[in-house]
Amino acid sequence: MTNKVLAILSYITIIGWLIAYFKNKDNKPKSEVVTYHLEQGLGLFIVSVVLNVVLSVITSIFPSLYFINFIGIVLLIIWIIGIVHAANEEKKPLPLIGKMFEGQFGFLHG
Repeated sequence: MTNKVLAILSYITIIGWLIAYFKNKDNKPKSEVVTYHLEQGLGLFIVSVVLNVVLSVITSIFPSLYFINFIGIVLLIIWIIGIVHAANEEKKPLPLIGKMFEGQFGFLHG
């Protein structure tokens, strides 16, 4: 698989992320672009899971706040932007959350 495909896969579900991680781990030398998008993809996955749990709890306690679930659309847009950056092989952080995850996952670099 090419580095472009691996970078895109890092955003496509956790299974795609795992495939990209193990393929990049086997590459000598590792691709910086793929590693960067692995960080961004994992960060987006973590934010998505946490946000979905929090929103589920809030809407179960306060059903009248169901409209806050539209925050998921923001995550969808961020996800699409990440895939576009990966397809263009650019090392650009995801909007709103990307800077938080730059260099945060040491196991990706080792």
